[in-house]
Amino acid sequence: SVDCSFSRGVCDWKQDVSDDFDWNPADRDRGDGYYMAVPAFVGHKKDMGRLKLLLTDLKPKSSYCLIFSYRLAGERVGKLRVFLANNKHAPAWEQDKGKDERWRTGKIEIFQGAETTNSVTFESERGKGKTGEIGVDNVILISGLCPED
Repeated sequence: SVDCSFSRGVCDWKQDVSDDFDWNPADRDRGDGYYMAVPAFVGHKKDMGRLKLLLTDLKPKSSYCLIFSYRLAGERVGKLRVFLANNKHAPAWEQDKGKDERWRTGKIEIFQGAETTNSVTFESERGKGKTGEIGVDNVILISGLCPED
């Protein structure tokens, strides 16, 4: 199991330099560390911000589960997508609105073939809204299939 939460810093996170804006650290409500966020007012509609997690040492021909917390807070705040390195065109996961301000859990199965996934990208797309934010936290990678809730 690999814990890629932002407060601990054990994983290799990179801001994409070819996108429109960066993700920034934001303090957690409880004051225990921080998460990464994009406020709704950053950039113009359809602008993208990408945060990439570099993965090393994943074994070929095995499966992993990526589990993360996410929040889409605010009216028309935009979209959050997750891409696996070997497929830049079709997101492995996508969410375009939050029912409320609460944090939720996302899960993605990563099946390693002969080619291994060497990165996961969290992409935020700016919406029409002017308030709220898109946030990501507690990114964990475990070996094996994703557990049922």
